[in-house]
Amino acid sequence: MVHERIISGTIIYGDDFDVIEGYVVIKDGAISEVATGEVDFFMEGIVAPAFINAHTHIGDSVAKDVNFDSLEALVSPGGLKHRILSETSKDELIAAMRGSLLDMKCSGTAAFADFREGGAAGVRALKEACIKGIKPVVLGRPDDDIAEVLKIADGIGMSSTNDHPWDHLKGVAELTKKEDKLFAIHAGEASRGDIGDALELDPDFLVHLTCADRKDLKAVADKNIPVVVCPRSNFMTGVGRSWTRPPIEEMIELGITVALGTDNVMLNSVNMFSEMEFVAKAFLRDDRQVFKLGTLNGAKMLRLDDAMGSIVEGKAAHLMIVDRKSNNMRGVKNPISGIVRRARPDDIMAVLGG
Repeated sequence: MVHERIISGTIIYGDDFDVIEGYVVIKDGAISEVATGEVDFFMEGIVAPAFINAHTHIGDSVAKDVNFDSLEALVSPGGLKHRILSETSKDELIAAMRGSLLDMKCSGTAAFADFREGGAAGVRALKEACIKGIKPVVLGRPDDDIAEVLKIADGIGMSSTNDHPWDHLKGVAELTKKEDKLFAIHAGEASRGDIGDALELDPDFLVHLTCADRKDLKAVADKNIPVVVCPRSNFMTGVGRSWTRPPIEEMIELGITVALGTDNVMLNSVNMFSEMEFVAKAFLRDDRQVFKLGTLNGAKMLRLDDAMGSIVEGKAAHLMIVDRKSNNMRGVKNPISGIVRRARPDDIMAVLGG
């Protein structure tokens, strides 16, 4: 039996995010039709693609709002974060991660990419924590168990080249590419000194580039490497406290594909509405572009855009329906700007997909 639902309202449609009044037909979990006109409907509101959170550290859910002196003291090998993780039981870790994933789903996220520390055991713990309705892209960090990690993860997510022997990094990158899996790495977060080495590894995407200059960005653009930016996290750690750090507008101007991530749960919630609002008000005065950073660009970067990231016939129905009559959203004339600058998780009527 075919299961069909019809959602009516203001639809943010296609890869260009055209705003139309009409309806979406969902059959067996896929978008079968998008059209204008009036029909009997299951639900009505602003119909938008669900978010893609392109960079997280969900394991950090075990300790929130920690006190720290510097980025290095917090996240470097042997830093506060890693000491806390080493002292946390597996059951406590899984429960904390599952809580963040439930929060993520309730705030409109369809998929996330996690840099999962702890080798194969860390990857397995995250997979055990995962919930229905949200797609994990697990990028493991090997502890001398690269082959095992690659068997069970979607790829590898490394910290800065400054944290690892060069031969080790080269070997990890080569093995990951041989398996046709994603290889990503942090670069340019606290300084620009590791960007060149990161580019030599030919990653599928880079994370941060907070301190990149124009020469660095041109090199990234020339190699056609996407970048995930995490502005709230950078602000919290002190490495990004101006509208040019990270240089999001310049990245886009140079043709770099940019996506958004919420980064460490120790520092920030997994709420993509908060990330977009911060970007729109501090970095980029183009709400349609900001919305793209939080949806389609992340899907492209994670090789998920055939199934999610935009409302297009044939894609899976990973959608959120936002209440345009809520006290917060009432009076909004531009639905994209309303979602980017104003909307909150409590404005969501439903999250579909999965």
